[in-house]
Amino acid sequence: MLPISARSAKLAMAAAAGLAAMALAGPATATASTGTSARPATAARPATSARTKAPQLRVRQLLNGQDLRHTFTPSGSAGPQTEPLSSPDDMTRLGDHLFTAFQNGVGPQGEPSPDGNADSTVVEFTTSGAVIAQWDVHGKCDGLTADPRAGVVIATVNEDANSSVYTIRPGAHSGSGLLHYSYNEPLPHFGGTDAISVYRGQVLISASAPGTTGAPAPQPTYPAVYSVRFDRASLVATVTPLFYDEDPAVNVTAGPALRQVAPLALTDPDSNEVVPPSAPRFGGDFMLTSQGDQEQVFLLRGRGHRSGPRLAVLELANAVDDTAWTAGRGVLVGTNTSGDTVDEITGRFRPGTIFVAVTPCDASDAPATCPGPAFPANFLGTLNPWTGAITPAQLAGPAFQPQGLIFVSR
Repeated sequence: MLPISARSAKLAMAAAAGLAAMALAGPATATASTGTSARPATAARPATSARTKAPQLRVRQLLNGQDLRHTFTPSGSAGPQTEPLSSPDDMTRLGDHLFTAFQNGVGPQGEPSPDGNADSTVVEFTTSGAVIAQWDVHGKCDGLTADPRAGVVIATVNEDANSSVYTIRPGAHSGSGLLHYSYNEPLPHFGGTDAISVYRGQVLISASAPGTTGAPAPQPTYPAVYSVRFDRASLVATVTPLFYDEDPAVNVTAGPALRQVAPLALTDPDSNEVVPPSAPRFGGDFMLTSQGDQEQVFLLRGRGHRSGPRLAVLELANAVDDTAWTAGRGVLVGTNTSGDTVDEITGRFRPGTIFVAVTPCDASDAPATCPGPAFPANFLGTLNPWTGAITPAQLAGPAFQPQGLIFVSR
């Protein structure tokens, strides 16, 4: 999603010696093949090449929203209506099954679609594409994750304002499997909520669209991520800030800015993930993607600081949504904005490869009319975790314009 306001200029480098001296494992400089620019202008968008290599990955449709239906009753209508599912977004896995959220045209503050529908639909399906169950949730579902210990799927709705959160217990008796929670207070970042991760026993939710109903972002009092605790008896979800939009962070992007410390100045907290321990960099850390700001922020595990959490920021060559890390044998599964589908990408995956759903039209400098020149439609890319450079992936098969991504080990 686009940020609420133009991004403010970064403040001068902080003088905190402890942060400035941070030592992170990995190469100190970029190699000649990746360059040294923190945000290379040409690495972000597909380009033609004199050499055309055969695609190494193949796209296959796994699930089509147009083959599925949900029933809703528009406000003021005398009876229910039925429509196909559309606009799949976030994805998660619980046990052997996958889940995705179809947003069905609902607006970012919960505004009904043109036909009067105000519900998103969460669909449970197998890795072969067989649908198991589905649930309607009121609002636009933009965040989805699984909590294996609790045996539930967690879904946030309305990423700009009027937000709330659901838990879904697959296989539960009708009426008891879907619970709707309200937040315990008006969200102090004056926005909504988005992606969700379960990290070291905490449920962490992105504080998206800061300043929708308040002062423009960034603001030092606006949380970037909440830790959320659910009270099943009261159906209240209590939020506690984890870190803030202007907390200091060390820049870990190879190039001139390496190891400088400055306030984050986030305007668009969006997706988040837990980095797998086997990842080539930041293994085991929590990651927040600030989509419009073209940054990934890492909460560095085991390197806490008495004055607050220790954060690192990687500048990206383009705006991205979801991120997925390959590990061993498996397939990449993603929601496809070009066809209301969930697609499977197969092929040989090198362990530790980082795939990103590149979303040029969600960058803060994207034009009002988008896609357009220099701002193409979404594409699948691979990310260099040292430089932030993005390389378009070579794909064969149907057009794939990803939003949500997940790697499914097999």
